[in-house]
Amino acid sequence: MTDLPSATSPSSRRRRRRGGRRALRIVLLTVALLVLALAGGGWWAYSHLNGNIDSVDLDQALGDNRPKKVVAGAQNVLVLGSDSRAGANGDLDHGDVSGARSDTAMLVHIPEGRSRATAVSIPRDTLISRPECKDADGKTVKPANRVMFNSVYSVAGPACVVKTVEQMSGIRVDHFVEVDFAGFKGLVDALGGVTVTLDKPMSGAKGGLKLDAGTHRLNGTDSLKFVRTRYGYGDGSDLGRIGLQQQFMMAMLSEIKKQDALGNPARLYKLADAGTKSLTTDSDLASLTSLADFAQSMKGVDPDTMETIMLPVAYDKVDPNRVVVAEPQAGKVWEALRTDQKIPADAKNSPAKG
Repeated sequence: MTDLPSATSPSSRRRRRRGGRRALRIVLLTVALLVLALAGGGWWAYSHLNGNIDSVDLDQALGDNRPKKVVAGAQNVLVLGSDSRAGANGDLDHGDVSGARSDTAMLVHIPEGRSRATAVSIPRDTLISRPECKDADGKTVKPANRVMFNSVYSVAGPACVVKTVEQMSGIRVDHFVEVDFAGFKGLVDALGGVTVTLDKPMSGAKGGLKLDAGTHRLNGTDSLKFVRTRYGYGDGSDLGRIGLQQQFMMAMLSEIKKQDALGNPARLYKLADAGTKSLTTDSDLASLTSLADFAQSMKGVDPDTMETIMLPVAYDKVDPNRVVVAEPQAGKVWEALRTDQKIPADAKNSPAKG
């Protein structure tokens, strides 16, 4: 019988070293594969979300003839809700409408320090002067007077909406963000719904949402109906609908804050995937990195301190179904935002109230 080498013999020590090195290599290889898998998954997720975002180069589209920035640290973001029926949007609204309009438009001003914000809604039925613009194909769109604000998008695209708002307000728009029907629905569903409270019933007129007075948890489809309801609530005007849109925006921001959605990676991915699928921004924001940096810079803005107002308007004397910008109130609103000041109380008094 051959004697087995002792645990302390040279051959035993060599075998242990080879076995230890082999085990270490297996552990390192496993770790490397996990790292590669995680990195690959992260890169896939980044590429996937990044590829969802469409963009418009505002500097190229608008040129240099734009308002100068007055307060360096402040930010002005034009938020548009498009009513396009293209693609998945058609399943959410079957109205016989071609093209797309800016169904919702808000200029959001974030003052220097970024601890609060003011959102000014521009009524879609406001008669305005449209400036000369270039459309998406680079063709010149001639200026026009007394056209509805929401028609600018369909005639000349989002860059022309930005130019129109800059012309109306004298404010430099730093960024714009556009979300369509499908993107809006996806964001709400990714949150698991949004809670709203009504002080009076919503009748559901003309295919709208029917709700009793009280508190309701709305999914994405019903949320879209809620913010688009016009005839079944209040005075049935577009001005009344703006109140619902602003109420819903605040409820949605509160829901994001309550869920700590930005601090939950899984939920954040769901939100990002839903939101970016139908997102168009200016080229400076058109990447996950840029959007994340911008969102991080807005961290101090609390929904409880956010002010929402409607641009002061008056009923048009020629067509009572349309409104025109009310002066001097509107001028005071724009001046306050342009110079990073609080909006005077008398500037918020809109002759047409909705």
